[in-house]
Amino acid sequence: MNFKDELVEYQKIINEELDRNTRKENCPEEILNNSMEYSLMAGGKRLRPILILATYRLFKEDYAKCLPYAVAIEMVHNASLIHDDMPCIDNDDFRHSKPTNHKKFNEATALLAGDALLNNAYIVISKDLANYDNNELKNRIKIFGEFSLAVDRMLAGEYLDTEYEGKEISEEFLKYIHVNKTGAFIRLSVRMGAILANASEEDVEKLSSYADKIGLAFQIKDDILSEEGNEEILGKPVGNDKKLGKCTYVSKYGLEGAKEVLDKIIKEAVEIVENFGEKGEFLKELAMYIANRNK
Repeated sequence: MNFKDELVEYQKIINEELDRNTRKENCPEEILNNSMEYSLMAGGKRLRPILILATYRLFKEDYAKCLPYAVAIEMVHNASLIHDDMPCIDNDDFRHSKPTNHKKFNEATALLAGDALLNNAYIVISKDLANYDNNELKNRIKIFGEFSLAVDRMLAGEYLDTEYEGKEISEEFLKYIHVNKTGAFIRLSVRMGAILANASEEDVEKLSSYADKIGLAFQIKDDILSEEGNEEILGKPVGNDKKLGKCTYVSKYGLEGAKEVLDKIIKEAVEIVENFGEKGEFLKELAMYIANRNK
């Protein structure tokens, strides 16, 4: 199977599992449930859950054991997008070529839908923990702790991203924001897949380094697309970062400088997964996909 077909197959698996975990019952809070589903099932690359499955499959094939964690991480990711789009943060009207959650529903519903998705992620993981004991449970409890820490780091990164709008910051501080805002969840995704597959500590650390690089690369590419992307393809306006005075890799190094940094990081990520031979081919292609994507 070539990379594009494999990517689509992973997206199909994730979408089916997400759909299975959405609330569909008729109840007084039905509109809240609809708001959650609206954002969760709006589309998207599903990069984070795919990383969990693909990393797991470096070592084992029975990826079904990863699905609760794939669902949970995508729920939290979409919760963060709902909150990001709100007037108090980025004030975006469109995502995936559709009205943002607070435009489709209202600000209060969007805020609570994001909170509910975050909480549902913990419910999904907690249910999974009840199915295991001994070493498998130990690994899952370790993941649960890392999951909680990554959520904390993502929130810290989001805060700093808004707090320092319009301010000049150092290269180290810019990297710190990106590593937390975007990179923490990408690192977590790779580590969850490896730990669930009982990978060696050495392999977990190698893959963590790969994840750190593609996580930073993903955010740099977002910075570039915000400057020169196609609004019709992106499904959201271009130029918001500049309008809000955000400090990005483009504002720091210029468009060409940001592209040079991106190219260097992607090459380093590819070198790491080449150590896994043919099994690492999908992760290698995924790194290049992150650098070359147009949305």
